[in-house]
Amino acid sequence: MSKITFEIVEHLADLSENASGWMKEVNLVSGNGRAAKYDIREWDPEHQSMSKGITLTEDEMRQLIESVQSYLNK
Repeated sequence: MSKITFEIVEHLADLSENASGWMKEVNLVSGNGRAAKYDIREWDPEHQSMSKGITLTEDEMRQLIESVQSYLNK
């Protein structure tokens, strides 16, 4: 089994911190040398371990932002 690698290309936002110090973040993350995607998940303080999360392409992120803005503007 090959090792999964990741690189946080750009940190975009901190959303919240849980009781154990893990931070829910929005980042641009490159996995296994691929193009970076938007990534929302919790990270330990040293960014060595991560929780399950969600990755979005640029188009998916734009659609999510538009959908949330539309919902909030009702």
